[in-house]
Amino acid sequence: MATPPPATARRLLPLSLGLFQGALLLFFALFASYDEPSAAATQEKDGTRAVEQLPGLFPLFQDIQVMLAVGLGLLLAFLPRYGLSALAHNFLLLNLSTQWALLLQGVRHGQLRLGLHNVLAAEFAAVTVLISVGAVLGRTSPWQLLAVALCEVPLYLASEWLIVTQLGIRDVGGTITIHVFACYFGLGVSKALFGTERRPAHPKETPTPRSDLLALVGTLTLWVFWPSFVAAPCQPGDAQHRAILNTFLALSAGAVTTVVASSLLESGGKLSPGHLQNGSLAGGVAIGALADVPITPAASLALGSLSSLVCLLGFRFLTPFLARRLALHDQCGIHNLHGLPGILGAVASAVAVLVASEDTKRCQLSHADGSGVVGDLWGCGGGRQALWQVAGLAVALGGSLLSGMLTGAVLRLPCLAPPPEPLCFEDSLNFRIQERAESPGMGDTAEEVALKEQV
Repeated sequence: MATPPPATARRLLPLSLGLFQGALLLFFALFASYDEPSAAATQEKDGTRAVEQLPGLFPLFQDIQVMLAVGLGLLLAFLPRYGLSALAHNFLLLNLSTQWALLLQGVRHGQLRLGLHNVLAAEFAAVTVLISVGAVLGRTSPWQLLAVALCEVPLYLASEWLIVTQLGIRDVGGTITIHVFACYFGLGVSKALFGTERRPAHPKETPTPRSDLLALVGTLTLWVFWPSFVAAPCQPGDAQHRAILNTFLALSAGAVTTVVASSLLESGGKLSPGHLQNGSLAGGVAIGALADVPITPAASLALGSLSSLVCLLGFRFLTPFLARRLALHDQCGIHNLHGLPGILGAVASAVAVLVASEDTKRCQLSHADGSGVVGDLWGCGGGRQALWQVAGLAVALGGSLLSGMLTGAVLRLPCLAPPPEPLCFEDSLNFRIQERAESPGMGDTAEEVALKEQV
């Protein structure tokens, strides 16, 4: 009979987290300070600058907080007996990864000048972790999830520096730097962690109407606030306005297309909750690479529809094929929601460069990365910029797969306390559930009941 993780490992987890938080506290005490707009203004111009910036950025910051803590957490709650763990681990990883990214920013620059732009950049790094763990959701221990966060955040920051700073690609909404990188990092982790073993469907993987409803509420939350996620890095003004409008159009078209495609793919013309939960968001993933580009509204609608269609076809045909031929485990279908629409968006951004008019090529597209730098998307020429966009996609794909597989190999260490197979997708492994402690859960085998008594 499989043995549950030793109690010692569970007790060491809060101790290790406390030590890590203490180390972060020491770093912030020694090296972190507020930047001028956030610090107490000693000059009138500092106060004026703070008043001008905060009202425009803070609402977007709040929207992103709701997306990550509430929307994404609920979206992961589709597993009926793992919802509490999914929400709690999502919240823990969000906070730990954000602070870890802030520390790494300070190490890179020698000090940390803290402002909302820095925190947003750190939260974008945390998003990659939250997406990646979706591939292995329910089959990993908290120790393994924390190991993913500690490994992935510095790798993401290095990848973003190479793709954006060195190659000069434009990706205001993180289509390439966030979604593609996070997706294939997570798939690399899954492949290295589970190997070539073809795992049969776990009896606790099947969603219930209640868990599907929770996940759909998460989808609606993400859908409402997604334009803020894309627009936050933009320079206020025309670029930010375009990003909001293009993102909304792509999401709206994607939602309608999801309903149409799901009814055609499912028997009897009925809708699949899983399709609605994922396909409705695919347009937001794809539009990020060209959200602030002056494309036509029709182009945004077309890209949103196409990305949702690709997402649903991936769930219906590609995921079973990869599981059957490559033994690739993708619990949340991140390849369909983040990978395929991300690749589509990257290709669309390259096409947008090539077909742009001469007037558009000379258009200055404002983009702020936290340092106030304003770039010119087409300054190096349309053909050359298109090549850079494709090169950035290749770097994100290759780098994330390789680094993900290396991280997955680390996760195989016995000291990270992987959960026993009978207790995968089970909240009682990490939480004290009174109602389940009093009576065996539905579908529990005698072995699972015995394991729960040992946990």
